[in-house]
Amino acid sequence: MANQKLDTGLLDRAILFAVRAHSGTERRGKGFPYIVHPMEAVAIVATITSDQELLAAAALHDTIEDTDVTVDTLRAEFGDRIAGLVAEESDVLIEGQSEQESWHERKQTAIDRLCGASHDAKIVALGDKLSNMRAIARDYAMQGDALWNLFHVKERSEHEWHYRGLARALKELEDTFAYREFSELINQVFA
Repeated sequence: MANQKLDTGLLDRAILFAVRAHSGTERRGKGFPYIVHPMEAVAIVATITSDQELLAAAALHDTIEDTDVTVDTLRAEFGDRIAGLVAEESDVLIEGQSEQESWHERKQTAIDRLCGASHDAKIVALGDKLSNMRAIARDYAMQGDALWNLFHVKERSEHEWHYRGLARALKELEDTFAYREFSELINQVFA
C-alpha cells in the first residue's frame, strides 16, 4: 500500500521560518536549541489535528514573543489565520514592569484570553503548554523544588496556580490524549 502524498508545503515553510527566527538561541537553562520546543508543540498538535495552518501556528507560536518577528511579518508570510493564532498565543509584556514584576498579571491575562479563545487557538496553546509541562515534569523529577529557582517567579505555588488555570481554560480539549497527559503531569508535579 503506497503512502498518501500529503501537502506539507505550508508547514515546511513555517518550520524553516521558525528555525531561522530562533537560530542560535537556547531553551532557557536546557542546553539545547530553542527550536526543539516549537517542534515538540507541532508534534503534540499533530495528535489532535492534521490542519496544516494549526501545525504551522504551533511551529511559529513563540516567534512574536521571543524573537524580533512581528505579527505583520507573519501575516505577510503566512496569512491572517496563522498570524492571529500566533498573536493569541503570545505573552504581552507590561511596559514599565520587569518580567518578574508583571508575571502574575501577564499569566492571568493569558489564562483569561485562553478561556475565551477559539477552539483552534486552544489546540495550538495546548501544544505549547504540554511541551512546557513535560519539561517541568522531567526537570522536577531530577531537581525537585530547586527547579523553581530557574524561573523569574520562584514560588512553586504560583506555577501551580498558573498551570491549573491553563488546564481549566483548555478543558474543552479534555477528550484528547494531549489534554489528559497535560492534566496528569500537572497533578504529578503539583501533587
